[in-house]
Amino acid sequence: MSTNHYKQFIFESYAFDAASKTLSLHYSVDGEVTFTETFTFNFDFVDYDQAVLDRASWMLFLMAGVSYYKAFIPPEIVIKQGALDEHTARFFSKTYQRGLGEFWFVNQLDPRTPVSFPVSDTAIEAVHSSQPGNGLLVGLGGGKDSLVSVELLRTGKTNDVATWSVGHQAQLAPLVERIGVPHFWVERVWDRKLLELHDLGALNGHIPISGIIACVGMVAAVLSGRRDVVVSNEQSANEPDFTYQDVEINHQYSKSQEFEDDFQKLLSHFFGDELRYYSFLRPLSELYIAETFSQVAFDTYKDVFSSCNRAFVHTSSSISWCGVCPKCAFTFLILTPFVPREQLEVLWGGKNLLLDPALEHTYRQLLGIEGGKPLDCVGEVKESRSAMRHAQQLYPELKDTYVFELPDDYDYKKLASHHMPAELYARLTAGLEK
Repeated sequence: MSTNHYKQFIFESYAFDAASKTLSLHYSVDGEVTFTETFTFNFDFVDYDQAVLDRASWMLFLMAGVSYYKAFIPPEIVIKQGALDEHTARFFSKTYQRGLGEFWFVNQLDPRTPVSFPVSDTAIEAVHSSQPGNGLLVGLGGGKDSLVSVELLRTGKTNDVATWSVGHQAQLAPLVERIGVPHFWVERVWDRKLLELHDLGALNGHIPISGIIACVGMVAAVLSGRRDVVVSNEQSANEPDFTYQDVEINHQYSKSQEFEDDFQKLLSHFFGDELRYYSFLRPLSELYIAETFSQVAFDTYKDVFSSCNRAFVHTSSSISWCGVCPKCAFTFLILTPFVPREQLEVLWGGKNLLLDPALEHTYRQLLGIEGGKPLDCVGEVKESRSAMRHAQQLYPELKDTYVFELPDDYDYKKLASHHMPAELYARLTAGLEK
């Protein structure tokens, strides 16, 4: 199958069926290859405003198309349901283009390949609900970061925090039960036709999945009567992994502050100030989050959490740690200064990742000693080096294995910039001071 003869990627239609609680999204390539993706919101709905729900659903429709657009990268994008003004077209063009950075690299394509959403003369006005939502909807991914957000946010105002997740109910159910706040389940079914097409030569690669999840969160917020969708992306997500053809490639682009800022502007354009999105942990380094996790959450959740991405693939049904991926290696490293060795090793079935020769190359990448950072959700080189400095005090044999420099003034607790509401930043700093 040729992957370059198709001319159009078409956003065909979307529809929300309240009876089945399902949003269906339909796409095609030249009207010949068709795709359907669904999101089912498995919880009781509040009395929502239909216009607000439709706008949020349309936004998700536009974002989720990236999974299918990337298969062939047709030169023309066609929108059959809804019309984009300049602001909206610019947002989605940029998010697709930048969010596919790793995809361009893996497929050896030009990282400046243009993605052009069509602009119409239609002016998009913000929609408003007669019953605006309130309260926090905290995204739950199963790892340490979201648990830090939950624990810091629910101190004091316990009644304004709920959690939500996309998929992986079997893995997350024990964790949700342990947390003990209201939870909203969302089930995503992407079109498995992609697997067949990949076997026939269609392109594959990383997508800005956090951008899709952000849009799912807005639909969930409307249906659950919440105002704020809270995620747990840290400052480290802003650091590029490497440069490809003079373009910075960031595996975590849709977790970055740049994406967050752009998305906040789109929400303002679409909904005024009635729906908000921000990362509660944006000012923190991964190392600071690891320390906070060890203090407020590790003992409570150590047997029901995982930051290993392989535990959340569609073929998995339980919490686990693979012990071989960059995410496991990084998590073991940054928890080492704060969690006793024997407790850490229990998570990996008695294995000590720092002493595993098979992971030496991965650690050298994390430390910036050789090559770019692994294409995974890992922290900055400086914080990896800071954690390894501590680890080398515990494991003297690592001093000769990993030789690097670390500025004397590096402070992993230094708070960085953020764009969350002032009252939420106050809750963050108050929680860190306890």
